[in-house]
Amino acid sequence: MTIHHATQRPADLANATTMQPQQEVPRIKSGDLMQQKRELEIDHAGRIYRLRITQLNKLILTA
Repeated sequence: MTIHHATQRPADLANATTMQPQQEVPRIKSGDLMQQKRELEIDHAGRIYRLRITQLNKLILTA
């Protein structure tokens, strides 16, 4: 799985009240995450979340 990093957008930086160093945000392609499946489960702190690809090819996360 390839993780890319995205930096904060200029508009986000303009809204900041203090100057902070840019932080990289990991970016994962949905295809790499889903691995040819339409649904997967994510265990977060003992709670199971379901990530699904809808008929309109959108992502939906439910608890």
